[in-house]
Amino acid sequence: MTNSSMPGWALVATLTAVGVLVLISLVAVGLALRARRAARRRLEEAEASEAELRERLEALEKRLTPPAQVNRRRRREEKEYVITSLGEDGEPAEVEQVSRRTLTAPAFADAVFRETVVHSAALVHGVRRALSPEVRFKIRYEMQREVKRARKDRKSEMKEVLREYRARQRDRVDLDTPSPSGSGGSINGGNA
Repeated sequence: MTNSSMPGWALVATLTAVGVLVLISLVAVGLALRARRAARRRLEEAEASEAELRERLEALEKRLTPPAQVNRRRRREEKEYVITSLGEDGEPAEVEQVSRRTLTAPAFADAVFRETVVHSAALVHGVRRALSPEVRFKIRYEMQREVKRARKDRKSEMKEVLREYRARQRDRVDLDTPSPSGSGGSINGGNA
């Protein structure tokens, strides 16, 4: 046996606590290193993107700066009605080539999510606007107007059909009655 002033369970608890603290500190250091690597990677990507943008900007500046500004000024003075310089000097207009870029999975998911949110917000705004009291009143008014117009059209159509029906009935009655001269102007050939 050992003569120590500390009980055994206290020694085990102290060692366990120290071990847990060491483990927590190792995890914290690991997370810090991971965050630092991610920050460094993002910085490198940003620098690369910045370099690419600088190259594109320089190319655009070279393309947009006129080689002979004096000649253009003379032409503008001669022809004041010219608004743009597109196609001057006989050179064809250059079309910027679109570079193909690939998105990372998180950037793609972010773009899709943002687009979905924008579409959803637009839909909600449209529905809210469509269900506003003013719009509902306009719809109700237009519906009543349309119902009245349809009734009026049906009524006039019924009158026209009834008029035609009565005219046919009169013509049939006129044909069925014998004429005063007795010539047999009925439909049945005079056998009534």
